[in-house]
Order: sequence, then structure tokens, then C-alpha cells
Amino acid sequence: MILTRCLGPDGRPCFVRDRGDGTGELWAGSPVAGAATPTGEAVAVGRRLAPVEPVNVFCIGLNYRAHAAEMGVEPPTHPAVFMKPTTAVVGPGEAVLLPRAKRDPADGPEVDAEAELAVVMGLGPDGRPARDVAEADALDYVLGYTAANDVSARRWQKHGGGGQWVRGKSFDTFCPLGPVLVTARPVADADADVIDDPQALTLVGTVNGEIRQSTPTADMIFSVAELVAFLSRDTTLLPGTVVLTGTPSGVGMGMTPPRFLADGDTVGVKVSGVGRLENPVRAGS
Repeated sequence: MILTRCLGPDGRPCFVRDRGDGTGELWAGSPVAGAATPTGEAVAVGRRLAPVEPVNVFCIGLNYRAHAAEMGVEPPTHPAVFMKPTTAVVGPGEAVLLPRAKRDPADGPEVDAEAELAVVMGLGPDGRPARDVAEADALDYVLGYTAANDVSARRWQKHGGGGQWVRGKSFDTFCPLGPVLVTARPVADADADVIDDPQALTLVGTVNGEIRQSTPTADMIFSVAELVAFLSRDTTLLPGTVVLTGTPSGVGMGMTPPRFLADGDTVGVKVSGVGRLENPVRAGS
């Protein structure tokens, strides 16, 4: 099922079963909590919001071999995990704000876009969140998928975080999500809009319409099932947890010369079966 989180007729956030024509069926409750039901009410899709309000955002670095190569590092033997604060999340059409220079205007933050598939966790068949799940069962705990942009301030990532990546990837607006949430399994009868195999998708990243990244998710070093199983070890992945699964090659930092985002750019992330997430880039203040 294709779900859109948007502003409803009363101006409050709601979930709508998206028909793809600007209208949808209003749902009561939250599918993230496993407590949503259709109302039968047809409504216009209002301003789209991020398809989920995450409780946590886990991110995986260097999960495509070609991307590890362009960054000049060896592919990891275990998933490289970092996190973003939930305050970094924005929805479709919202601006990505460039952070101010650390010292002077000539020392810019070197902001880069990273197209990614995002996993939204739900509840398992037993009604419980994922914890210590086996790889074979991991996808049973996935609610659905959306597109994400792991926006990264490279100078902060490399030199301003004490050896950690989090600082350079955690500024406000640095985690666009959307445009919709596509469920991992049918929710209603005759529900054909599902993603049952996250390794059978295509991921495309653009800047101002120029394709910079285009890779099948089958090229991930660690599959979605492996990532969920790994992250759930002794750790509860609450419903609404978002997992960014890594970006393929083609990032601006890997180009010669490097090409970073600037005020006025538009960045896009397209995931087959999900749609296109697009955000303008603006100078911060």
C-alpha cells in the first residue's frame, strides 16, 4: 500500500492511502504503531510531510563497494553504523539548509547529497518490535520503505567531529524523507503496491536534473535483512525507527574536481516503486 503523510482537511498531520491522482482515502490512527484503519473518506492530499516521524534514525556508511572505492577506503567487514538526530528530518519540497562556514566564507562546509533507500521499522508477526531477530525473519519486522537523502557536510564530517561522522551529517534539514511510504506487505485486499524485495530496486540520485548516482540495491554489501538483524542485536528497533541503508558511488566528493551543493540547487532521490523525493538547497542563516 502507498501511504502519504500530509496535512489533512483540518490542517493536522494524517495518513492517506494515496491514489496517485492527488486524492486518497483518509486513515485513522498511525500505521507505524500498527493501529491504523481506513475511514472510507476521500480527501485531497495536502502538503506532503516526511512519511514518518522517526523515533530513531540509524545510518549505514560505505554499504556499496564502488562508493567505498571512490572515498578511498576498504569495504567494511561489518556494517558501519552512525546516527542522525530526528531534528534533521524534513519532508518533500522542504529546503536543505547549508550550514555556515566554520571560520570564514572561504572555508565552506562542502555539502554533499547521498541518495539512499530508507527502511521504516514496524511490528513483527508477534506484535513486538525487532530485537535479536534472525536474518531470515528480519523483513517481517519492516513496515515499509521510502527514499532518503543522507545530506553530508564533508568538511565537518572529516575534520569537525573528532573522528566521528555524526556531526557532519546531523545539521537541521540533513535527512529528507519521502515522498511516500510503500508497505512491505499487503495491508488490504487486492493491495498490489508493496515492496517485498528491497534488493530488487533501483536507486537514482540527481542534482539539478543531472543523474549522478544510479545503482541497483542488489549491489549493497549488507542487505536490508542483514542490516536489520545486525542492528537488532541486544537493541530494540521501535516502530518508527528509520534505517538509511547507504549510498552508491557518484557523490560530489568523489568527483574530479569535487562538486558540492550550492544555494539554488535542487537535489533528487528516486527509488523504483517509491517515487521521487526532491528538495531545494538554500543558504542557511
